[in-house]
Parts: sequence; C-alpha cells; structure tokens
Amino acid sequence: MNPTPPRTFQTAILAIVIIGLIVLALGGYLTPVSRAVLDPLISVQAWLATRSQALQNYIAAPQDMARLRQRNAELEAEVSRLESEIIRLNQQLSQTRLLEALVDFARVQPENRYLAAAVIGRDPSPFLQYLIVNRGSDDGLRRGMPVVTDKGLVGRISRVTAGAASIQLITDTASAINVRLEPSRAQAMLNGQVTGEVSLEMVPQSATIEPGDLVLTSGLGGNYPANILIGQVTGVRSRDYDLFQSASVQPVEDFSQLEIVLVITNFQPVDTSPLIPSPGTP
Repeated sequence: MNPTPPRTFQTAILAIVIIGLIVLALGGYLTPVSRAVLDPLISVQAWLATRSQALQNYIAAPQDMARLRQRNAELEAEVSRLESEIIRLNQQLSQTRLLEALVDFARVQPENRYLAAAVIGRDPSPFLQYLIVNRGSDDGLRRGMPVVTDKGLVGRISRVTAGAASIQLITDTASAINVRLEPSRAQAMLNGQVTGEVSLEMVPQSATIEPGDLVLTSGLGGNYPANILIGQVTGVRSRDYDLFQSASVQPVEDFSQLEIVLVITNFQPVDTSPLIPSPGTP
C-alpha cells in the first residue's frame, strides 16, 4: 500500500489552505502579519530609491551646472544687447527731437539760411572754449559765420578746413559780443570768462537792469546779426563810484551738451576794426 497521498488529495489540501488564507486576509486577520513582513521591505525599497536618486543627481550635476552656466551666459549677453539697443534708440530719439526743434527754429527765421553740423570734438585746453564740427569749407563754411541752436547763440566759426571747422564759444575768454538788454534796451559788452561763464561789462550806470532781463545780440560791431537770444541776467553789480555796471549772465544753451548746431551761412561779418580809432589817434 502506497503511503503517499494521491495528487488530487494534495491539490485539494493546497486549495483549502489558499482559500483559508484568502478568507483570513479578507477578514483582516492577516494584517499584522503582512505589516510585520512588508514594512521592512518597503523601508529597504524606499532607502534604495533615495540613494539611487541621489546617485543619479550626483552624476548628472556637472552636466546640469554646465548647462545652467551656458544659459546664464546667453541671458546676460541678451540683456547686454537689449540695453545697448535701448541706449541706441534713446540717442536716436534725442537726435530726432533735436533736429525737429532746429527745423522749427529755422522755419520761424526765414531771413537766414542754415547748415546743420554735428559736434565731433572739443578743445582739450581748460582755458579755451572751442568746439569742432564735421562741416568745413567744402560745405560753404567761412570764418566768422555765426553759430546758433534753437535756444540761442553758441558762437562763431573761427577756423575752417575742407571737412571741419572750429567754433569759438561765447564763453571763451577772447569772445566779446555787443549785446542789448531787454526791456531796458541798454547796450553792453558780453565777455567770456576763464571759468567758462559769461558776464556783462560796460553797462551804463543810468541803465536799469534786473535779474531776469534778457540778453540779445545788438548787431553792433558787425560780428553777429541782431536779436539772437543769448541768456538772462542772474545778478547785477553796481557801485556808485564805478563808471559802469556789470552783471552775470546765464546762457540759454548748455554748451557741454551740444550735439548739433546751426551755422548761419548767409551772414557776412563786417570788419570794422580799421574804422575804430586806436588809442592816441586824434
């Protein structure tokens, strides 16, 4: 007699055991056992996953850092390009507005002919007040021609080459301009100073001048047309024992910011020096 149970008997026992385990699991009786078995496995799996992710990040970090640095460099280059573009557009806008103002000024002064010139240099000496522009004799410029902006008088052409010209500003120490004050209509002489400022000299003691009075070219002396605005009186110095009054003047134009000027090309200065008696001449 064979002691081994038949295969069908073993299958039946295995089925009964499986069904019993299922019933116990569904009834919640195996939960403590499953927790005791699965929790350590889950903890080990989580630990392995964390270390695996850390290892992957460590391996990929140099590549990510290189990409971030490259991207950062690209963004910085783009920012620099945009900033340069903004500066260029602002400069174009400023020049456009300036040209519009100069055109409007030329329209209200139809008796004069103007030639626009760009400032390309300045005299390096602190004691000389000169500008250099990109127009010269080839453009019709001649020595002595007045130079203005839409605000007022700048100076006059002092030297000319074929493609450039030098402008003596009204602030130069060698500049002397016959002017008229408004509203008093008193005559005076406007002189440049070493400090780059201008002052009124030889104002008659009888003239009534006050801060805020306008200073314009008088046309006397033949060097400038009449009625070009120069500035305003800011202070008056008058003493009873002086023959003349003097005053400080604030020009209407900021000469340090000049970019474009207008040259009055149809004005011909008159040399009156031979007609003025020298000292000691009867």
